[in-house]
Amino acid sequence: MNYFSYLTKPIITNNPITVQILGLCSALAITQSLLPALIMSLAVIVVLGFSGFVLSLLRQLIPNSIRLILEMTIIASAVIVTDEIIKTFAPDISRILTVFVGLIVTNCIVLGQAETFARTHSPGLSLLDGLGNGIGYSFILILVATVREIIGQGTVLNKIILPTLSEGGWYLENKFMALPASAFFIIGLIIWAIQSYSLNSNKQSNSNKQRESNQQGVSN
Repeated sequence: MNYFSYLTKPIITNNPITVQILGLCSALAITQSLLPALIMSLAVIVVLGFSGFVLSLLRQLIPNSIRLILEMTIIASAVIVTDEIIKTFAPDISRILTVFVGLIVTNCIVLGQAETFARTHSPGLSLLDGLGNGIGYSFILILVATVREIIGQGTVLNKIILPTLSEGGWYLENKFMALPASAFFIIGLIIWAIQSYSLNSNKQSNSNKQRESNQQGVSN
């Protein structure tokens, strides 16, 4: 069994945002600049990994009648601790993220991973799957935030990439990138690119298989 695939599959082929279409609210709201997206990404990775591991450990002890309540309690506990750590060590970022760290509790990625994977797999695999989903979510979040900050502000992590007119440069900031709707269009383009690549890869694979089958038929 390739355990590494449990970590890598959610990054591209089964990405929670571009394939499962989950977690879009925070992806639209906190990707105006890269730093908040990095902190949010780290928080989601920690919560997904922790909750998946713990829920898998307890999966045979949790009665079905109170399963969802206990799952939400464990997830909420991880979110509260993570939120308090961010407030302590990065208060400015915490104010930018506002309620969105707390809303990880209701993020469909977290509960979906708990319900569909952690309940039926070992703690080790659940940890890998949780981390993989968190990394996949973070990959799209960071990509969107980078594009929005460069085009919208001419910076990355507040370092000037494109000198703006307001600072004596040549680049005019695109104010549309400051709006959450811009993230929606960027994510849509990413989904289109990934789906197009997957479709072409499948066509190429099927074509190669057909060619090999024809060659074997001729040789026989």
